[in-house]
Amino acid sequence: MKQILKYITLAVMAIAFACSCHERYVTYSDAEYVMFADTIKTYPVQKDVEWFSIPVVSTVVRDYDRTFGVEVIDKGNNAIENRHFRLQSNTVTIKAGENRADVMVHGYYDNLEATDSLGFQLRLVMNDNLEMPQYGRDTKAVLMKCCPFDINNFTGYCMLTSMFLYQYSITGSYQRLVYTEKHPTEENTIICRNWLNDGYDVTMRFITDDPMKPYVVMDAGQVASDEGSFFGIMHGDNKIQVKTSEYYESIYYPCGSYLYVWTEMYVENLGEPVGTVGHFYNVMEWISDEEADRLKREEGM
Repeated sequence: MKQILKYITLAVMAIAFACSCHERYVTYSDAEYVMFADTIKTYPVQKDVEWFSIPVVSTVVRDYDRTFGVEVIDKGNNAIENRHFRLQSNTVTIKAGENRADVMVHGYYDNLEATDSLGFQLRLVMNDNLEMPQYGRDTKAVLMKCCPFDINNFTGYCMLTSMFLYQYSITGSYQRLVYTEKHPTEENTIICRNWLNDGYDVTMRFITDDPMKPYVVMDAGQVASDEGSFFGIMHGDNKIQVKTSEYYESIYYPCGSYLYVWTEMYVENLGEPVGTVGHFYNVMEWISDEEADRLKREEGM
């Protein structure tokens, strides 16, 4: 039970992270205000990308350059300047005819751990009349280490912890040893052998376009099990189908070789919907062959 509570906590943290930034809509007058575009935001630190940008915006366009100071605020920081990050410059200039400029920041990839939650605060140095009361002149930047995607980190043996199994398994076990392999023809896709039940394979596809959106997708129409193995009776055509839930994000972690996927389990009869079983949280964490052998030998997985 401690393990499943651990993974439930991970899910809650992930949802909180995804919902941490809320948009606020403000109607501007003709007054001139200058501010950071976001009061708090998470930025990717990537191995082969030297700089990321923190935007500064103005409510008006001027026909001359405007330069402002940028200072690092020590209070509340747990990221260390020149160890975890550094600014390219301590000034930022909004060019004539424009209403935006960027503070360029270098994140030290090798000095960050995948589990770090490090952030720093910046402040614009400018006249008080340029500060919009609703936004202020500060921003907090959170550093997120984004490792290069390697599908091989998601192949081999993994431990599956499933809330579906927790609720419906007749053995009472909510964990399962699963073997995964690279799909022979589909890019960035793995095959999960005997995922929830013996004899039923499913596929998972990794979205790699945006390091801040490392989503994993299970396409609809895949059969995860027969109905009898879990329900004891048939409600439809004896197929429990699975796809990623549209209500929750499913995320993989390339730095840690694990993922969590929210699945919608449902039943059909000859292509016609019968009903949704529910939405279930699942965690997959890849392990070594030695650990897999130990689990087979000592725990019968």
